[in-house]
Amino acid sequence: MIQTKGYAAQATNEQLQPWNFERREVGNHDVQIEIQYCGVCHTDIHNLKNEWFPGIFPMVPGHEIVGKIIKVGDHAKKFKIGDLAGVGTYVDSCRECEDCKNGHEVFCAENVQTYNSLNRNGQPTYGGYSNTIVVDEDYVFRISEKLDLAATAPLLCAGVTTYSPLKKWKVGKGHKLGVIGLGGLGHMAVKFGVALGAEVTVFSTSPNKEEDAKKLGAHHFVVSKDEEQMKAVFHSFDFILDTVSVNHDINPLIAVLRTNGVYINVGLPSKPWEISSFSVVVGNKVITGSGHGGLHEAQQMLDFCAEHNIVSDIELIDIKDIDNAFERLEKGDVRYRFVIDMSTL
Repeated sequence: MIQTKGYAAQATNEQLQPWNFERREVGNHDVQIEIQYCGVCHTDIHNLKNEWFPGIFPMVPGHEIVGKIIKVGDHAKKFKIGDLAGVGTYVDSCRECEDCKNGHEVFCAENVQTYNSLNRNGQPTYGGYSNTIVVDEDYVFRISEKLDLAATAPLLCAGVTTYSPLKKWKVGKGHKLGVIGLGGLGHMAVKFGVALGAEVTVFSTSPNKEEDAKKLGAHHFVVSKDEEQMKAVFHSFDFILDTVSVNHDINPLIAVLRTNGVYINVGLPSKPWEISSFSVVVGNKVITGSGHGGLHEAQQMLDFCAEHNIVSDIELIDIKDIDNAFERLEKGDVRYRFVIDMSTL
């Protein structure tokens, strides 16, 4: 077994503390990664607080993992020692079901999450708030040396979560795209939307984010609580990508869609939406969701980012400051993604 250092919560709502644990030895098709950086996702807070489902404790969070390959299994062919690599939200699936065969491994009924999950042997998985991880090479992504490694970490979740629906709906030149929220997901949606050629408008309840939105490349900015501004963009957009995780009323936002417009949810608020049937029927509106992309799509996203020099805007932190980062994240006090420097472990 591989002795591993990490930060873990021993029970729900407890602070993260240093914790030593063991990872499996490198198997024939595995690679071992020395973790250099790990992004901090709002999902980490949801899981630690049991907000979605009961957690598995002790819990080592983290599913935006980047680092360097330090060991390769005897039959692993995709990586060599020294390669830069990343791990996203899941580390295994059945490989045989319809979803796996169609590149939707994330929806496999036997999908194994990077942490807070059980592997095929019934053992808990532990995430990237640690110094090393062992993963089957098929679930590891190649990272270009062109990209800033620390700022690449959030691409493994926030990046592919926003890239996937834009590609699915073929958002691009000639389209008007509205992005709801300018946080960790929203700022990536702006960058991708602009790179794909769409005319991008950011909707936010915070007027002070307009300058940042424009710096990120957004063409327009709308304060969503300003009725006059909302009236001015009524019936204007082909697509809306909603990245907001807090509970909010989406009916006024549906109204800014054109006929046959598409409203895409990636933000995952905890309470169900209440949607007027008229807001959907009038204009043939589509309301849809988008989960994390599959393995091929995630690698495609990383390659796209290397081609267009796209990374996340980050604030690099020491691991000892993680609880403070959680508090700030819940207040929206980050521009726009925390990333842990794992050398501080």
